[in-house]
Amino acid sequence: MTDPRDDEGPDAHRHGVAEAQLLAMARHLRSVHSEMNGLIHRFADETGLHATDIQALGAILDAPTPLTPGRLGQHLGLTSGAVTACLDRLEKAGHVRRVRDTADRRVVHLHYEPTARKVAADHFRILARATLRALERAGEDDASAALRFLDLLVQEMSASGGRPERT
Repeated sequence: MTDPRDDEGPDAHRHGVAEAQLLAMARHLRSVHSEMNGLIHRFADETGLHATDIQALGAILDAPTPLTPGRLGQHLGLTSGAVTACLDRLEKAGHVRRVRDTADRRVVHLHYEPTARKVAADHFRILARATLRALERAGEDDASAALRFLDLLVQEMSASGGRPERT
């Protein structure tokens, strides 16, 4: 039995390779997501928080400048009421601090508390160690290529707004 793509020329072969790579990449990304999800849910359970709260902590941690509640809501796709409830939980648990801007008191900046950051670092140390071991095993060139790929993937996903394309 022959593959119907054999009659489509060299582009069909490249398409088949790309499709195989795409399927393999999707499978690996789902596996990484599943492992990360497990870590996040265990951390949420141990700290009495919701998974969304942990996503908020990650956004606050990763932001190049302090986030405002509005920007956090945009990033997470949450309503202002949901952001307020999330920040109330995080503040009550000692994970974040809301600080009013000195120049404009209407503006609130979100800061990750250092003690809470240590609690998170301790919990996610398994991820840091696994990442370090994987980077060492991959070697510098492959690790650099993987980082470039992940950066490009995030850029592409961000550009599409994370919504499915219409065909």
